[in-house]
This record gives sequence, C-alpha cells and structure tokens, in this order.
Amino acid sequence: MTVTTDTLQAMPTSADEARLWALIEAAWAELGAEPLALRQALIERDPAHDDDGPAYAIDAWLDAFLDRLGHLTAELTGQELTDLDRVVERKLHDIDREDIHEVTDGSDDGFLYARGFIVALGRAYYEAVRANPAMALLDADCEGMCYLFAHLHNDRFGSWPETGSGISRESFGNPAGWSA
Repeated sequence: MTVTTDTLQAMPTSADEARLWALIEAAWAELGAEPLALRQALIERDPAHDDDGPAYAIDAWLDAFLDRLGHLTAELTGQELTDLDRVVERKLHDIDREDIHEVTDGSDDGFLYARGFIVALGRAYYEAVRANPAMALLDADCEGMCYLFAHLHNDRFGSWPETGSGISRESFGNPAGWSA
C-alpha cells in the first residue's frame, strides 16, 4: 500500500491495480468466447453510430462473471481483499464525473452501478470511457462490482475492510469531477 505524505491517504499500488485487471480478465476468460466478443464490441464501437446491443447482451453474463471473480479470489487474505477493494474504490471515484454521468444518467445509486459496469468490463473499456465518456452506456449497470471485495471480506473475515483511502466510491463524491 502506498500512502501519500501530504494527505496521508492510502493509494492503490500499481501491483494491486494490475492484479485487479488480471483477475477481471481471468474471470471473463473463464466464461468463453461469447462474452469476450461482446466486451470487445463495446470497446470498438463508435458511440455516434453504433447501437448499444452488445451492452444489453453482456448483461446476461454479469452474474456469472461476478461468481467467477469471487471464486478466483477464494484463497486471498483479508489484506489482499482490502487492497483489491481499495483499487475498485479508486477506479469508481476517478470516473465519478459529470461528463460520464451525462451519458449514463441515473440517481446516486444508479450512477454508482453504471460505474460498476464500467469497471467490471475491464481495463480497456474503463480506459475508453475515461478518455471518451460517450463510450459509456445509458442504463448499463453492475451493482455487484461496486462492493464485491468488501462483501467478500465481510463474508470471509467478519468485518468490512478499511481501505484508508479517505475517498468515497459513492456518486457525486469526487469534487474534481463535478462543476461547482
């Protein structure tokens, strides 16, 4: 865990980030070619001309993806789950932005779940949305991704993980992402 000296907030390490993205890719890979193709179609789509069909087709795979991700982390320690939760928390916080909300819409919870969908689809889609918010989708959501590692930690170790980040993954909690 990296701690910044000026704010004393725990930051995800690059190794923890790499681990998260690798676990996400592994979970999707275990589901076969169809969801991989749907994810690729979302990454490659032209949001100005393409329909959102792949988004709604991938929705049918999200529960299986979350299940696989849970299985892949079954042997992780409490600290490892906390580290993964910290990465997800940071990723959700970083895309808590007005320009992304304009595309995804949604209430507080709805926008959080939309950001969960963005993270769940993996690094390539996440980076595509960060760079071009039009790549996000209206009404796509993955609620289970938002607190997956926190819930796994609680289920396995009887406590909610303390990430020490000092940030919130909740919607509208990133002041830098919103107009004053």
